[in-house]
Amino acid sequence: MSTTITLGKALNLALHDALANDARVLVYGEDIGRLGGVFRITDGLQKTFGAERVFDTPLAESAIAAIAVGLALKGFRPVAEMQFDAFSYPAFNQITSNLAKYRTKTRGAGNMPVVIRIPYGGNIGAVEHHSESPETYYVHTAGLKVVTPSTPADAYALLTGAIQDPDPVIFLEPKARYWMREELDLPLSALPLDRARVARAGTDATILAYGPTVHVALAAAETAAGEGTSLEVIDLRSLSPLDMETINASVRKTKRAVVVHEAPVFMGLGAEIAARLMHDLFDVLAAPVERVGNATVPYPPARFEKLFLPDVDRVLEAVDRTRAY
Repeated sequence: MSTTITLGKALNLALHDALANDARVLVYGEDIGRLGGVFRITDGLQKTFGAERVFDTPLAESAIAAIAVGLALKGFRPVAEMQFDAFSYPAFNQITSNLAKYRTKTRGAGNMPVVIRIPYGGNIGAVEHHSESPETYYVHTAGLKVVTPSTPADAYALLTGAIQDPDPVIFLEPKARYWMREELDLPLSALPLDRARVARAGTDATILAYGPTVHVALAAAETAAGEGTSLEVIDLRSLSPLDMETINASVRKTKRAVVVHEAPVFMGLGAEIAARLMHDLFDVLAAPVERVGNATVPYPPARFEKLFLPDVDRVLEAVDRTRAY
């Protein structure tokens, strides 16, 4: 039976079904038990499954990540929450030095079926350390898979796939999209963690986006359509590994590309995508790859974030630059 749910509720249902289907799954983090998390993503799970499987931790992110390593070694499938994006930084050493490298350290003998859930991105009017885009830190780390949904359907299916995966997954949740609604027939099958999707077909240029900027890209495409320009929108879904097959196929068709993300342009994911496109499709591209992101400055106070974040106008200006050639 179909039902209309938010992206946040889709995550909640994915966690519920994972707990129900696999006794090895544990869900934990700061205030995720009785409170249900600051965004209520884990609401009701402790009541259903008990405090031994859904439990609160101290305010100690490094310990949260370290516990995940130990639990995985004991045969569990832990799903740990970092309350906000920048709160994950104290756990960075455990994630990058231990969690990401355990399979290599053990010559393949040790799996790390761990999911680290991180709400990320801006556009919620929050104070500092609550609106950052840490994806490139994790994408740069060998041994981690990094995925991010942009719709309720993908939230459920990607999280299901991440929990089932034998390797550690950084699961980035676009917090500004938690309240996005979609009609779904649940449960959905798990999605592979290495495939992008064509969110909108087009012919004149490709917009590559992920997580919180997919809706910006789609809005830009809708506006452009009214002006006679056909834009294809690719939702990357997986940041590591990148689905270059889907990306290249789209750009080979449109011959122009714009990458959009909330993170700073400097050393952002768009730089890697642009470099790969220039290498793979140099003879196809009709214009340099454009990047739309933020300035290399700390995230601004909430009153200025609308000026800081990518919007439809900035995306369309980038598209115009590619079509000027």
